[in-house]
Amino acid sequence: MGTGKEWQISCRDIASRRRDMSVFVSQGHVVVTVPPGEAAVLTPLEVGRLRAALRDAVVNASGMPEN
Repeated sequence: MGTGKEWQISCRDIASRRRDMSVFVSQGHVVVTVPPGEAAVLTPLEVGRLRAALRDAVVNASGMPEN
């Protein structure tokens, strides 16, 4: 896996069953696995874009005004 660090994030699948999402680093890339085992490999720049998209989604979902 590279650095040996792995993060588990609890989530639910489309059928509302409890699942886990995993994030780890491999060869300088961030790998995300989500139910049912689909994976995405991202460069550091793409991770920044994902982070921005997740932040925007959270702000939108919570009804908080953006800065």
